[in-house]
Amino acid sequence: MRAKEFVNEAINGKPGKRYGQASTGINTFGRSNYDNTYDLHRVMMAVAMTDGKIKPDLDQQSWAAKYNTAHPYTYEEQEMLELAYKAAGIPYQDLNQGDMDSKELEDTQVKSPIKPFKGYKK
Repeated sequence: MRAKEFVNEAINGKPGKRYGQASTGINTFGRSNYDNTYDLHRVMMAVAMTDGKIKPDLDQQSWAAKYNTAHPYTYEEQEMLELAYKAAGIPYQDLNQGDMDSKELEDTQVKSPIKPFKGYKK
């Protein structure tokens, strides 16, 4: 028996009547012209923000909505990505302009939120 004979998703791309009866809920979503993985991420983020009674306040569009993103950690990984983009003929844009250093914001840990006790000079 081949897997496609018993895997429901492989049959015409639609669940059959028996599959629907055995499931508690089936939803399909996504836009065919964008990455459906990103749509899934946005939907699950919105699910986490609601209790089922209120519509969450979620931006409808983000800068990553129309683009695939890669996030290298090192200079070597960045160079590997750049060569892969060129080999595949895929245009890319380095949004950090080559800066691979992770820096804290200037106001991080400048002032303590804790009030010092009497014997502690600060």
